[in-house]
Amino acid sequence: MKKVYGSAAEALDGLLHDGMLIAAGGFGLCGIPELLIDAIVESKVGNLTIASNNCGVDGFGLGKLLDTKQIKKMMSSYVGENAEFMRQYLSGELELEFNPQGTLAERMRAGGCGIPGFYTKTGVGTVIAEGKEVKNWGGQDYILEEGIFADLSIVKAWKADDTGNLVFRKTARNFNPPAAMCGKICVVEVEEIVPRGSIDPDHIHLPGIYVHRIIQGEHEKRIEQRTTRKREEA
Repeated sequence: MKKVYGSAAEALDGLLHDGMLIAAGGFGLCGIPELLIDAIVESKVGNLTIASNNCGVDGFGLGKLLDTKQIKKMMSSYVGENAEFMRQYLSGELELEFNPQGTLAERMRAGGCGIPGFYTKTGVGTVIAEGKEVKNWGGQDYILEEGIFADLSIVKAWKADDTGNLVFRKTARNFNPPAAMCGKICVVEVEEIVPRGSIDPDHIHLPGIYVHRIIQGEHEKRIEQRTTRKREEA
């Protein structure tokens, strides 16, 4: 089964349609599938629901899909770095489903494991719990959260072999594996494709069974918040 494709557009061919749910990996600007995002922008597919920790920044990452008004709804835990996100939400142009960060990651992981729902204490007694089923165990309330079953997963890994075994680098390992797991189809962009058998099995973070298509490409590694200190006077 062929998994390696020549470009992001080729890897997404036949997978995109209006109104779909896409799970996107990454955290801030770390480990984001920027090449696949650009290809989705070019496709002009619309009315999308995106499940991702955040929505990039203005003009980069998922923020590009906000600029083109292709996103209908975001399922996120953090939105504070994107002024266009704030503008669209406050003006009623964009729907928002807030999730505690760990809950969002677990909803993706649960979907990838075929688990339709789970109970958690996170969010009990807050607006997060509104409209959700509550159960009590041992004198403690828990709310029911649903697993996320996405039509498509787009993720970024450091390296892969041609069967789709993935290795993530540092912080990029947080949301990418659960996002990859929960999609009916998972498309991955990587910095390097290595020969089959060259990755130590103990170093594989996500097995190739979850991965359907792979591309290799060059990536722009931006710093989301550059903080420096003034040089001391000589």
